[in-house]
Amino acid sequence: MDQERPVLEMRGIVKHFPGVRALNGVSVDVRPGEVHVLLGENGAGKSTLIKILSGVHPAEAGEIRIDGRRVRIRSPYHAQLHGISTIYQEFNLAPDLTVAANIFLGREPLRGRIPGIIDRRTLIRQTRDLLASLDMPLPPEAVVKRLGLAQQQLVEIAKALSFDARILVMDEPTAALTSHEIDRLLEIMRELRRRGVAIIYISHRLDEVKEVGDRATVLRDGEVVATVGVADTPTDDLIRMMVGRELREKFPKVSVTPGEEALRVVGLTRKGLLHDVSFDVHRGEILGIAGLVGSRRTETVRAIFGADRRDGGRILVHGRDAAIRKPADAIRCRLALVPEDRKRHGILASLSVTANITLTALARFSRKGLLDLRRERAHAREYAWLLRIPGAGLEGRVDLLSGGNQQKVVLARWLSCSADVFLFDEPTRGIDVAAKIEVYQLMNELVGRGAAIVMISSELPEILAMSDRVIVMRDGRISGEFKRGEVTQAGILTCALGGATEQAIPPRNGARA
Repeated sequence: MDQERPVLEMRGIVKHFPGVRALNGVSVDVRPGEVHVLLGENGAGKSTLIKILSGVHPAEAGEIRIDGRRVRIRSPYHAQLHGISTIYQEFNLAPDLTVAANIFLGREPLRGRIPGIIDRRTLIRQTRDLLASLDMPLPPEAVVKRLGLAQQQLVEIAKALSFDARILVMDEPTAALTSHEIDRLLEIMRELRRRGVAIIYISHRLDEVKEVGDRATVLRDGEVVATVGVADTPTDDLIRMMVGRELREKFPKVSVTPGEEALRVVGLTRKGLLHDVSFDVHRGEILGIAGLVGSRRTETVRAIFGADRRDGGRILVHGRDAAIRKPADAIRCRLALVPEDRKRHGILASLSVTANITLTALARFSRKGLLDLRRERAHAREYAWLLRIPGAGLEGRVDLLSGGNQQKVVLARWLSCSADVFLFDEPTRGIDVAAKIEVYQLMNELVGRGAAIVMISSELPEILAMSDRVIVMRDGRISGEFKRGEVTQAGILTCALGGATEQAIPPRNGARA
């Protein structure tokens, strides 16, 4: 096989959505055994390009060639016939089916002479063999909706690799994975390269890009800025090409003197999941929550917000007991939850960007049950401008925005309803370097105004840089607490794994003294 001849060429690809020019003459090629990285800010056109390659969207102009031959990819199934397999940033799983059924959906082994009857024993065996070959500790018969986000990501990866693809597209595959799982995925990628598989890789984690990438094509505003060798291009140059300007500080943390207590959680309990979780956070403070996948960080903030039930414990907001049993109660107490999975729990995909922004503040724009649409649109434009959400598409469906801009829409919604205690669950997951800095700056503005923030993050540099205090969770319990200036990655990991560290403040029941 000629390693220099591209296995895939995309030439002059053009695509528009209502009010948005997504791609304008984009060209990229990928060679066998190469990891070709697509870089760019959210909305640069990366996901649109791979959705055209995988048959989700038709291109308006341009051509696709595989092994030098022009092809028309009409559907995802047609893409698979051409040896193209895609792992999307937003999951594409059937939540009520098992791991095995999802991996082999539409390709289930059948019983010999009985048409249409699935051979479940063979299905489970094939799934177990595939997962073992990938070193993925997943139970084949587990129902997907009962798995955590990281485990669902592993199911997506296993499903994509089960097709024995020649061209593998990976859109932010590590966003929900732990460091161990990321290391395993990168090992899998190296093995696929040795087999001659061409990999298109999208990631905002530039350390990963440097580790696995061969070449990178940088997109900005739907156009190609450059295609460069990853090893030969400094990280700062890659960032400058992505955003078109210098980014001098990746974590622009400001120091604010904490004020009065804003939120106190005492003895939060849920049978089998949460065990006597207690902490507090004050006005002007960012409290980071660290821990490994399965440590129950997400379950903690969902229980505080009333999205999940709790069996015991007290929640006090600004010193008063808050009877929070459902999200509406939390909203009345001016709590806000930016969820980990924005597709399932953050946005209403079929509604417009405007409707998503104003969802929690409709009472402001209604009179006798009728909406004042002009005031609603003006309100949405104000917050779209504040967070740099593309204003041209405010009346379009929110799911036509990039993942990072969808995250900004969720943030805009809570800002518009005057929340002052924010529960951020992986707030920068799947968004680019520049958009992350915008989120950090917004967090600084919020605490500067006296808001309190609880931030869950799997990115330890983010936790270390942006938190005033850090608590670490393990198996539904708080295993340690650190002050700013004393917290280290090693200390967090030691607590997360169940060890002891001298820097950690012992977990306490209730608030700080």
